[in-house]
Amino acid sequence: MTVLDIRRLGDPVLRTPASEVSDFDTELRTLVADLTATMLDAPGVGLAAPQIGVGLRVFTYHVDGVLGHVVNPVLSLDGDLEETEEGCLSIPDLTALPRRAPRAVARGFDQHGEPIRIEGTALLAQCFQHETDHLDGVLFIDRLDSTERRRALKVIRSSAWAGEVVVKESPHESRTGGGRR
Repeated sequence: MTVLDIRRLGDPVLRTPASEVSDFDTELRTLVADLTATMLDAPGVGLAAPQIGVGLRVFTYHVDGVLGHVVNPVLSLDGDLEETEEGCLSIPDLTALPRRAPRAVARGFDQHGEPIRIEGTALLAQCFQHETDHLDGVLFIDRLDSTERRRALKVIRSSAWAGEVVVKESPHESRTGGGRR
């Protein structure tokens, strides 16, 4: 497993919907291992494949001591939306208050193609929603009300990394028709 660079806001891969995984092979298991290593090194509570430049529907999570991953996730949400403090490894040094459902069920597959179903509340539910948004090309700043979004964009514009878009080739096959990204 390899710790990879995390793509930052401005990289087009973060705004591109990811493709479904169709091959549950060694390459996918390597991707899950690299996602996990990168997430833990960051450290973060979740990381989606587009954040390391791979356009596939895979994310990892590490919440309350539980480490896992979901391939091709589909979410079911429950409860009234609540403001929750949130940050993102692709938007360093920013926290904001998007609205998220307090409960989520993630259905999908593990890295071997076995069906999984994971129920989450609180931070785990928030993580599932945040990471699945990444797979859809949506960032947490897109979930902010207009006042909070203006504040967030001001913080982003004044950050040391603002305007720094570095597109690096991923060691993983993107399987989106363009070969390696």
